[in-house]
Amino acid sequence: MAFDPQVHLPQIKIPATYMRGGTSKGVFFNLTDLPESCQQPGKTRDELLLRVIGSPDPYGKQTDGMGGATSSTSKTVILAKSEISDHDVDYLFGQVAIDKAFVDWSGNCGNLTAAVGSFAIMSGLVNPQRIPENGVCTVRIWQKNIAKTIIAQVPISNGQVQETGDFELDGVTFPAAEVPVEFIAPVDPSEAMFPTGNVVDELEVPSIGTFKACTLKVTMITAGIPTIFLNAQDIGYTGKELQDAINNDDAALARFEMIRAYGAIKMGLISDLSEAVARQHTPKIAFVAPAQDYSTSSGKNVAAGEIDLHVRALSMGKLHHAMMGTAAVAIGTAAAIPGTLVNLAASGDSSLESKGHNSVTFGHPSGTLKVGAEAVEVDGRWTVKKAIMSRSARVLMEGWVRIPALTE
Repeated sequence: MAFDPQVHLPQIKIPATYMRGGTSKGVFFNLTDLPESCQQPGKTRDELLLRVIGSPDPYGKQTDGMGGATSSTSKTVILAKSEISDHDVDYLFGQVAIDKAFVDWSGNCGNLTAAVGSFAIMSGLVNPQRIPENGVCTVRIWQKNIAKTIIAQVPISNGQVQETGDFELDGVTFPAAEVPVEFIAPVDPSEAMFPTGNVVDELEVPSIGTFKACTLKVTMITAGIPTIFLNAQDIGYTGKELQDAINNDDAALARFEMIRAYGAIKMGLISDLSEAVARQHTPKIAFVAPAQDYSTSSGKNVAAGEIDLHVRALSMGKLHHAMMGTAAVAIGTAAAIPGTLVNLAASGDSSLESKGHNSVTFGHPSGTLKVGAEAVEVDGRWTVKKAIMSRSARVLMEGWVRIPALTE
């Protein structure tokens, strides 16, 4: 068949970098490298990112794109020199749906945040005078999705980003250089950390499939990313579950999505259940349980004494293989506030007299993670000064990504 240039446009190539950040991977772009029509929010930009990642894919594999067919590998990042004073780089995150033509801009990716500092330095977005020959470069990130400040401490060797090292992160196979990340004031004092004003609420959920209608205790918090926490035992789990126990159960996944949608309404994030479909990235839903011995997905045995609690979280409708960085911020913050379900699970206490935790180590399907938070109560309202955790990041590939030319 003859090629018709009027019908079949040639491919275009766009400078891009494929990076791992924490337990996620994504395609990173410098804003000015995008086609001019895609340098502003809108349908054209979304179509470009969907094609780059390989969505929507009814087969759920993203074979014809850069996506890895999981929520943690179906991600895009757009960076630009910051327009905000005292910041180096503006960071915009797009969570790409796998089987739908949809890019969710409603939240941040905490894992990929660890790679933002490295990319910013490598791309010339950080003033060279602020980059030491050897030591640590403090990269000041403005997270545009949620309008928050994040600080990444990027190691530098001989004037270049140091990516290799011996820091081990559960959920990542190989060690790398440690990148401490601080989420500054993830909840402004003017904002409601607890949208309902309560550290624990009762959420009424109607029946779905074989699951009967029920009322569940929940903690709904907006630190890091809007998150709904449940008690594992209230929904029939131990809290030690690995991915297959949840992701192979379609009925359970439908139930989780139902809980998430009703929680989103109660949090004021949506006004109608139908809106939850177009807001898959937020809120997250997670369940907690007291510390117990367990085996990770890699077969590693973790003793109860090594952790404070268990947390399992779902992302884009599936149980995450490790833990989302932004959800870890929510975990650390909730653990620091007496009476939340996270705090009670970490305290091993069924009463509301538990004390806050400055840091907690929690078990997730791939292993453990420590996160710290500084929370304070002022005039009866809780806020958090910052949350801290360590991740790692590495460039996997750089060059150009190719997609069929966009039609205007």
